[in-house]
Amino acid sequence: MQRRKDARMEKADRIEVRERLLDRLSHKTPLIMGILNVTPDSFSDGGQHDSLATALTHAAEIAQYGADILDIGGESTRPGGQAVSLEEEWARVAEPIARLATKDALPVSIDTYKAEIARRATKAGAVIINDVWGMTRDKAMADAVAETESLVCITYNRGEADAGIDLRQDMTDFFGRAFDMAAQAGIPREHILLDPGVGFGKTYEQNFGVLAHLDALVETGCPVLVGVSRKSFIGRLTGKPVEDRLIGTLAANLDSVQRGAAILRVHDVAEHREALDMIQSIGSAR
Repeated sequence: MQRRKDARMEKADRIEVRERLLDRLSHKTPLIMGILNVTPDSFSDGGQHDSLATALTHAAEIAQYGADILDIGGESTRPGGQAVSLEEEWARVAEPIARLATKDALPVSIDTYKAEIARRATKAGAVIINDVWGMTRDKAMADAVAETESLVCITYNRGEADAGIDLRQDMTDFFGRAFDMAAQAGIPREHILLDPGVGFGKTYEQNFGVLAHLDALVETGCPVLVGVSRKSFIGRLTGKPVEDRLIGTLAANLDSVQRGAAILRVHDVAEHREALDMIQSIGSAR
């Protein structure tokens, strides 16, 4: 039986899903977050999954290909992307979340910077709030995370690029402020994930720099999420169009795993599953 658009997951079931995910993260085996953009204008797959039927089909493929988490987004965060209203964003994501966030399915992440979207999505069953503005764009976001007892992915996003900063120090300071904000709101430290924010408020060179300084995030003890899939810095380096950036994406992601990344947010789930399985099999060989 299909869930209704207004379906809600029981709190106990949602907490169970969250705790299972935290347990998996504690085992230090990298997880794959599959991307489901239900948008008409995302930079890579805009318009491909913006109907309910195509969204559900792609979500099934993401699970079949070996993803561990499903990240659903209803507003493009690409540079120059068109902002949408709260109600338009909710109209895009409500039904997919209601259908896909169940106790026995993949844990669902909601990709949003709006606190009200986060609240609604978590009531429907999402267990991660993936905020590309790091709880700085909507001042109510920290409270929403705390109130819903969600995990939160905080992205290093300073808004505008500044080539003159000490990148490592600026990133460290940004997350220091984020930790303070989280503590004041009552968000447990163990509920925080960190994202270096490739492509958000950075120069071309700084996109490589934050990946090179991933240890600064790993040292905090929080799981680190890396999202480089098909991004423009890969295209600028390789000269490849967005649909042909798999090799660059894989290279950056596998390097990040070696540096301690816990979650890879990707479009190409099957290829990353195969690559991670190979690395893990070699690492466990005797």
